[in-house]
Amino acid sequence: MATYKKRGFKPKTKAESQEFDEQDSTTAEVFSTLDEGASKTEEWVSKNQNYILGIIGVIAIGVLGYLAYNQFVQKPKETNAANEMYYPQQYFDQALAATTAKDSLFTLALEGAEGKYGFLDIIAEYNGTKAANLANYSAGMSYLNMNNYQEAINYLEDFSSDDAILGALAKGGLGDAFMQLDQPSDALGYYEAAIAHSTNDYTTPKFLYKAGVTALEMGDKSKALTYFQRIKDEFSNADIANSIDAFIGMAKTGA
Repeated sequence: MATYKKRGFKPKTKAESQEFDEQDSTTAEVFSTLDEGASKTEEWVSKNQNYILGIIGVIAIGVLGYLAYNQFVQKPKETNAANEMYYPQQYFDQALAATTAKDSLFTLALEGAEGKYGFLDIIAEYNGTKAANLANYSAGMSYLNMNNYQEAINYLEDFSSDDAILGALAKGGLGDAFMQLDQPSDALGYYEAAIAHSTNDYTTPKFLYKAGVTALEMGDKSKALTYFQRIKDEFSNADIANSIDAFIGMAKTGA
């Protein structure tokens, strides 16, 4: 029976043989470099083991501390603050709906009574909570309705929210306060911020109108026309749209 011998690879030429040897040499050098790098890394880790473990320990303690703080401090604080909001919020809502004695109701909302916290107490005692943030809004609006415009500004500036309605109302409230303080330029800036905050059928036409009126009073009829025209074009169902043509006419005169 015939047998076959497996033929090994033989370079066909001297050049191919030389190239093959060079490749082997390069590969060996790469592995040698990797081995040296790995050895140096192992050596460094060995020398600095205590340091590395210390860093890992600090990170672990930080993470565990944060989780513990959030679970056993912040969460109960948030819950207590939210519970405390119930009492002053009732007076605030009553004040908004009332036709008389509004100031006394707003005062109760701000200062509390009968051992219950008001908005100002919640802001002081529960700083950093969502309830305290909301209390800044309610306190600012309370002072705005009580014609205490500087205090309204102080608290509304401390409020922040991504909510489409509340965020816009807070900025618009700042505009109202500055308008009452005879600072129309500042007022217009906040009305424009309220418009930019979100687009919706409630706050957007409201502050487009206020921005337009403010711009008109400042003599910037072109800007006023832009705001009034947007109400006509985009918010024709808004209450203010019923009389917007008159304002457009005033803005076009000499614009």
